[in-house]
Amino acid sequence: MTVYDFTVKDARGNDVSLKEYEGQVLLINNSATRCGFTPQYDQLEDLYEMYRDQGFTILDFPCNQFANQAPESMEEIITFCDATYGIRFPIFEKIDVNGENEEPLYRYLKSQKGFEGFDMEHELAPMIVEGARAMDPDYEKSSDIKWNFTKFLINKSGEVVARFEPTADLLKIEEAVDVLVRE
Repeated sequence: MTVYDFTVKDARGNDVSLKEYEGQVLLINNSATRCGFTPQYDQLEDLYEMYRDQGFTILDFPCNQFANQAPESMEEIITFCDATYGIRFPIFEKIDVNGENEEPLYRYLKSQKGFEGFDMEHELAPMIVEGARAMDPDYEKSSDIKWNFTKFLINKSGEVVARFEPTADLLKIEEAVDVLVRE
């Protein structure tokens, strides 16, 4: 099984087979418009622009499961992302990434790469740890998504090769993308 075996909904509710992205390097991201990590959109768009002509795409999935930080409609989310950050990579339908209504793609992603910890050097790390611990005192033992802007890196064969928590240094993500697009 690979990510290409999944079908998701685009921002308008239409089915999209991830087979459409076969042979590309993907970065799958859950996002929110009112999060302390939302400015990452700027860096993600830069990363997309840098590598998109080399077979790289970001797939963005808004999620309102963490502190109600993506309450807007899909139309409002797309307008915000375009007007504020000039986002050109695909934004998909708002989903749940954990729990009984979680998107099957995310169940698969989490089964392939579990939680390995936060980068405690990041200025928002203490807040994220506090939030994760409030939701689940044993959060470190679970593969659940802990917060917005968790990213999964997918190679050209559709395999999950890395998971980056929202506190991850985006330069490390760029370095990993660079290696995969050159393979």
